[in-house]
Amino acid sequence: MTFRRRVLLAGAALAAGLGLASTGPMAQEKPTVGLVQINQQALFFTQMNEGAQKKADELGAELVIFNANNDPAAQNNAIETYIAQGVDALVVVAIDVNGIMPAVQAAGEAKIPVVAVDAILPEGPQVAQVGVDNALAGKMMGERFLEIVRNDMGGSAKVGIVGALNSFIQNVRQKGFEDVVTNAEGITMAGVVDGRNIQDNAMSAAENLMTANPDLTAIYATGEPALVGAVAAVESQGRQADVKVVGWDLTASVIKGIDDGYVVGVVQQDPAGMGAAAVEAAVKAAKGETVEKQIDVPVEIVDKSNVEPYRAIFK
Repeated sequence: MTFRRRVLLAGAALAAGLGLASTGPMAQEKPTVGLVQINQQALFFTQMNEGAQKKADELGAELVIFNANNDPAAQNNAIETYIAQGVDALVVVAIDVNGIMPAVQAAGEAKIPVVAVDAILPEGPQVAQVGVDNALAGKMMGERFLEIVRNDMGGSAKVGIVGALNSFIQNVRQKGFEDVVTNAEGITMAGVVDGRNIQDNAMSAAENLMTANPDLTAIYATGEPALVGAVAAVESQGRQADVKVVGWDLTASVIKGIDDGYVVGVVQQDPAGMGAAAVEAAVKAAKGETVEKQIDVPVEIVDKSNVEPYRAIFK
């Protein structure tokens, strides 16, 4: 049985979870965009959904959101079900960038435009890629980290990385940082632990990293679950005075870490802006309009000096 046939057979059962009718095409009064999301746990993704919904409302589009709950197979099934239901466009936040491509190809064959957001898909029929330059931002964080080491850590640091080795995009962030710091003067690398983009896993991984390296003085976390997990691990082990943390994506607990002085730099993306840009591109493509192939959303490195405007967002 082919991939397409397998997932279409599952479509009727999945349709209820997608919020779609079980039979027949979708209503065509206004364009319908299906957003295939990774999870609803990370604030990053819920903010992306909010930005997408706001833009859909502004454009008079119908947005339907599927929560894959960290399951790559569920994402593939959702895309195929949306195809069968006749959505006008798709926005995809991929878990497995290679594994999702058969479903993306199927959407292309069905003449349904696909916009990839955040996770970078391989070459395919997708009409646009929305997100940040993760390699450049990782490099920026590495350069900022070296400034912190020189100015605030006596010129030396032993740094470990809490990554998500199942995430292509976080591996890119990891490499961008490593390329800058690995051979820098005064830097010792303690290695990488895998938080698998799940907060509890990341906390345990960070605790193991610190236990194995009692002389650890810094952690770089490649995403929100990794950073929140690292912050929780530092606090659980009472290491706020001797371990500095840098990473990606603010939350309330991360801002508290900034206030407490041990979170010293955070690459802050604009997930709501990503969601909005992706939906706008999807609606344009559904109408046959031309969209930019690469849509970049800027980042900011946040520390004590510029965290204030973010407090209201992350209460």
